[in-house]
Amino acid sequence: MFCPKCKNKSLKPTKLDDGLSAAGCLHCHGALVSLLYYRDWAERHNGIITEAPSTVGLLKGMQSEDSMGAVGCPKCNRLMQKYRISGCTNNRLDWCTTCDEVWLDGGEWELIKALELGQEIPMVLTEQWQKKVRAQVSEENRRERFAKILTAADLQKADEFRDWLKDHAQKEDILFYVNHQ
Repeated sequence: MFCPKCKNKSLKPTKLDDGLSAAGCLHCHGALVSLLYYRDWAERHNGIITEAPSTVGLLKGMQSEDSMGAVGCPKCNRLMQKYRISGCTNNRLDWCTTCDEVWLDGGEWELIKALELGQEIPMVLTEQWQKKVRAQVSEENRRERFAKILTAADLQKADEFRDWLKDHAQKEDILFYVNHQ
């Protein structure tokens, strides 16, 4: 099997974590993970992942790559589907639905562990997860647009008002009042 990113480099047996085998590329540090073996590993480790950073704040300095173009499965050569990992990063998992294999670009396993998703790869591949990620991205984009037109103090006040209003019993009446001054 050849690396789907490097194209001409052979994949070699490697370990992503204690007891989690993969086929890795020595050149780009990507890895092909069988979800069958991954599920077995996740069940045996029951939430215990070695050397995972404890805070998401560490993501700023992390180096991880993401193959932007289409990726062909190293086993069957079919195009792999892309699934965004989280709303706070642009990295995507490449999944071959035929072979049930996931391609992790260099640094993505560490990113997944930093996001505390080491036990959640199959969940990332669901429509429910992807819908949640799209909502996070949409909210972040909306917030960035408002951050450009409001001062930081005004944005903070708006956030406080929104948080206060979110579960208020008279939310509709308050919004009507605010909108009709």
